[in-house]
Amino acid sequence: MKVGMIGLPQTGKITLFQILTGNKAPEGGVTKPLPGAADILDKRFDTLVSLYEPKKNVRARIDLVLLPKIEQETIKKGDIFREIADTDAICHVVRAFEDEAVYHVDGTVNPIRDIDMVNAELIMHDLIFIEKRVEKLTQTLKKLKDENQQKELDLLLSMKAHLEDEKPLRLMEIAAEDEFMIRSYPFITRKQMILALNVAEDHINDTALMDSLKERCEAGQIEVMQVSAKVESEIALLDTEEEKEEFQKDLGIEVSALETLTTLCLKALGRISFFTVGKDEVRQWLLRRNSTAPEAAGVIHSDLQRGFIRAEVFKYNELMEHKDEAGLKKAGKIYVNGKEYVVEDGDILNIRFKV
Repeated sequence: MKVGMIGLPQTGKITLFQILTGNKAPEGGVTKPLPGAADILDKRFDTLVSLYEPKKNVRARIDLVLLPKIEQETIKKGDIFREIADTDAICHVVRAFEDEAVYHVDGTVNPIRDIDMVNAELIMHDLIFIEKRVEKLTQTLKKLKDENQQKELDLLLSMKAHLEDEKPLRLMEIAAEDEFMIRSYPFITRKQMILALNVAEDHINDTALMDSLKERCEAGQIEVMQVSAKVESEIALLDTEEEKEEFQKDLGIEVSALETLTTLCLKALGRISFFTVGKDEVRQWLLRRNSTAPEAAGVIHSDLQRGFIRAEVFKYNELMEHKDEAGLKKAGKIYVNGKEYVVEDGDILNIRFKV
């Protein structure tokens, strides 16, 4: 599962990608997908490490891929859309900062215009694909009637009308029995999207732009956040976590923008975090949302799922309330769950199994 980072030229997406993954972009810009992996920044993990002081700690990671800039040349070639289609979710980095030293492809900084332009291109891609497929199906059905192909044609025509209304396909309800007809098609607007507004340092705590986008983003099932790539790059240069926290505090930042971004990436991918803890190791794991305890056990090791007996579960917030496991046990807050238990974000699991 991977998140594709897209954007117009000079938006700051390369800077964000480099901070998140540690991968350097080649000189001259990104002309083909650049893969990387980013740590999930989660304060709960940091707190658990401080509490248990383990010999080893392992953060969960997500795959990111930095895609070439969206401009007339890449749009014309079409490769950019195939590369976006190969991702599982999209992070669209939008320029929302003024800087005379950094040119804008359209001459002026206008985040709303840029968002609309990129969304329109993504919708157009899906519309063109559907039109070509509809034309082919129509010709085939003229020669030979086929019930399944007729069903596909009807579905595609509904999707076409939806797109022509300037709505992404993620807003369209598609019956489970119809999914198999289109699951291999390279639809982009069915993917979950995050908007990352790259703001200037002096606008970090100014949420006016984000607030103005909130209603339309909710209507479009888009997550929106803001980040200052310049500030994050300065924070990344500091030597210790204490220095980084002090720097953020001075700027009035309560939650790191990178923590917010990686959290939203998880949400877009339909994943949650759970933890295993102990003196030997504290580890964060990723799991598909609405998965059961045996499925979580399988993420750790296939033997644990195969021989699953039960899961001993305690909640992160309750652990913080009662200070340690002894306090949880005394309060009756360690829960024993079977195969039907659906794991929740932040659960701390101890899997009992026998193979």
